[in-house]
Amino acid sequence: MPTAAVILALILGAGLSSVLVDPASPFAVLLFQGTSDDARNLLVSIASTMVTVIALVLGLTVVALQLASTQFSPRLLRNFLRDLPNQLTLSIFVATFAYSTAGLYTVGIASGQRVETYPRLAVSGALFLLFVSMVMLVFFVHHLAHSIQIDHVMKGVEKATLGVLERSFIAGDPQVSLPGPPEGAAVLEATRSGYVQAIHAEAFVGALEARGLSARIVPMVGRHVVAGTPLAWVWDTDSTGPRSLDPQSRTELRRALMRTVRVGYERTLEQDIAFGIRQLADISSKALSPAVNDPYTANQAVDHLASILAALTVRQHGPYAVKDRQGLVRLHVPARDFEYLLELALGQVRRYGANEPRVVRALLRVCRDVGSLSGEDHRTVVRRYVETLLDDVRRMVPQAADREPLLAEGAAVLAALA
Repeated sequence: MPTAAVILALILGAGLSSVLVDPASPFAVLLFQGTSDDARNLLVSIASTMVTVIALVLGLTVVALQLASTQFSPRLLRNFLRDLPNQLTLSIFVATFAYSTAGLYTVGIASGQRVETYPRLAVSGALFLLFVSMVMLVFFVHHLAHSIQIDHVMKGVEKATLGVLERSFIAGDPQVSLPGPPEGAAVLEATRSGYVQAIHAEAFVGALEARGLSARIVPMVGRHVVAGTPLAWVWDTDSTGPRSLDPQSRTELRRALMRTVRVGYERTLEQDIAFGIRQLADISSKALSPAVNDPYTANQAVDHLASILAALTVRQHGPYAVKDRQGLVRLHVPARDFEYLLELALGQVRRYGANEPRVVRALLRVCRDVGSLSGEDHRTVVRRYVETLLDDVRRMVPQAADREPLLAEGAAVLAALA
């Protein structure tokens, strides 16, 4: 966005410089009224001011990133870098600087000689951009103060994760089990190390169908792969014996696999629901650490996790199979089950906060609400979690006055789940 803003500012400046306003026009009073030297001094002042403002904005942004990384989670930095108001503010600042600096090439100068005529409309545009920049500076400070508030951060993570569920979630199939590679199956290795960011099966399934092959993706979305390790297993669908791949088919399948499985240096939220859950789990874990000791923030994180778990519990999870145009299964794709996601969301909170009654009550409340929305399979997973939580309470809460009410509340939740 800042790069595009600079280009647009230069185009705008070139266009306005070619527009001459008649001094007799009623709009002439709205244009800059000084001499060419005054106009050049104005542009120099605006450019130098914007350099200072840009340095201030970048400094404040770095402070916000450091605060978010140390207090909340280092995995939240991507959210700040992708924040649209931050990008828009910086874009306007650099556009104003580029516009004013480029104007010094034309204002008051012609063929290397000083002249008195200059594009007044273009200089007035620099003044307009200056006022817009000052408004954006106030807006940026206001936005930054809100963006580092823990409530805003957690709500943003929850909204982004629920958005992934709505846009990119692929339901698992309870009838599908991941097949092991048969004898003679060919392996397609990863060409680079990194995290699996997304899996789009269309290209790979088409290549498999054309050759009468079946395959299984090895890593699931969000997992780290190492270059040279198996990314997919491929075998012959139509024959019982092994069939080796010729070099050309192997190369074409590997290219199709690279278009299917995107590997990058970082995890993203495109399809990785667990990544959004991990961010909120990090916040709750840090809040329960001895260095912070903030159970209320942990409770807030658990409340936001409850919204995500409620959306997850009404969906089927686990591996799924992708069919070709003829209805034959060509590809098996692994995916996380509900038990894994529940443990990821609430497991660390249970281990770190089982000795704090308020945290335990928040976890029991989440389990009760999620269980009320669940089918029998998911409700069984929630029930096992509550039983483990109550075991931790018996072991870690020494005072009977604190322990017995928690156990009674837990028994009521188990009865509701049953």
